[in-house]
Amino acid sequence: MHHFTYHRGELYCEEVPIKKIVQEVGTPVYIYSSATIKRHFKVFDESFKDIPHLVCYSVKANSNLGVLALLRSLGAGADIVSAGELKRALKAGIDPKKIVFSGVGKTPEEIKLALEAGILMFNVESLAELDTLSQIASSMGKKAPFALRVNPNVDPMTHPYISTGLKQNKFGIPEEFVIPAYKKAAENPHLEPVGLDAHIGSQITSVTPFKDALKRLKVIWNELKSLGISLKYLDIGGGLGIIYENESPPMPEEYASAIIEEAKELEATLILEPGRVIVGNAGILVTKVLYLKENLDKKFVIVDAGMNDLIRPAFYQAYHKIVPVEENFEREEVVDVVGPICESGDFLAKQRPLPKVKQGDLLAVMSAGAYGFVMSSNYNSRPRPPEVLVDGDQFYIVRKRETIEDLYRLEEIPEKFK
Repeated sequence: MHHFTYHRGELYCEEVPIKKIVQEVGTPVYIYSSATIKRHFKVFDESFKDIPHLVCYSVKANSNLGVLALLRSLGAGADIVSAGELKRALKAGIDPKKIVFSGVGKTPEEIKLALEAGILMFNVESLAELDTLSQIASSMGKKAPFALRVNPNVDPMTHPYISTGLKQNKFGIPEEFVIPAYKKAAENPHLEPVGLDAHIGSQITSVTPFKDALKRLKVIWNELKSLGISLKYLDIGGGLGIIYENESPPMPEEYASAIIEEAKELEATLILEPGRVIVGNAGILVTKVLYLKENLDKKFVIVDAGMNDLIRPAFYQAYHKIVPVEENFEREEVVDVVGPICESGDFLAKQRPLPKVKQGDLLAVMSAGAYGFVMSSNYNSRPRPPEVLVDGDQFYIVRKRETIEDLYRLEEIPEKFK
């Protein structure tokens, strides 16, 4: 569900015409619907109302401060994976006691910053990281709250690049090591075991992998309890998928029902880390047609947004629906929608039936609210696009378009080469 609809033949975001936004900020531009974000968060959160829980939004999905502040106003916490995301969450006003710190490569400096901020817990991904956490907490005279992230060796049945719960993945700790690690940590005056964690992947479209992982966690949870190690939080990660093309992911209510059925006996507070399911369909990337090109029997629509703006099609071979901003009932043509980057992999769609377009037309790349701008780059020395948040009949520029001068602001030419 989203709030991008046609009115009188023109695409709107909520009550604002897309063309009005483009007239002010140009293209390419990311546009987010606050009404969609609110609805998705509330539906997800309310699905777990029958069990103690905390929704820690996955900041890596979309880290814009405006989006984070909106989610904070709805009661969201944050799942972070870097000091940058920590600073963003705090800047947006998110309570540090609602922040969990995940990720396999936390630096000592990042761990120190998070301890100083007083976050809820660290999701520890290796025994070496647990040792480092202990050393830093000791040096600061603190006790570090943590959960071990278990690698349950569960196949999430998703793209291999976003699978995180198999033994060949870099994430988490093998089950065999988990109990001994908790026993050792329980005796450490600078470590506080407060939770158990698993996250098996992203864009998962079945409840079965979640249930399988949770069953493995329950065995560990109950064994720890029998050893006198009582935990408070069961973090089951995120990963619930959305519809890009013809996927059929479970609705949040179905997902929640399956999770609650498995977890209710544990007397734990569930921590959930949704990202894509909250913001994925709440955003679009708007781009302008620069040129039409035909090479023998191959047709190209060349647009001003490239793989540096939205890398998912090139990186994951991901599908994003593309629609004209002005409703178009022209006969469809099969085209490649490509950008200006000097790479053959620079495309937004391949062999895609689209209504016949002309130079200057605007196209909307749908479902671009997650892993869109956050994965953008300055490749080919291209400034990144602005981000706009729509709220009813108002819109706000929540990130300005970069300038070319911004690209080299931190660079210096050595004196001898001037």
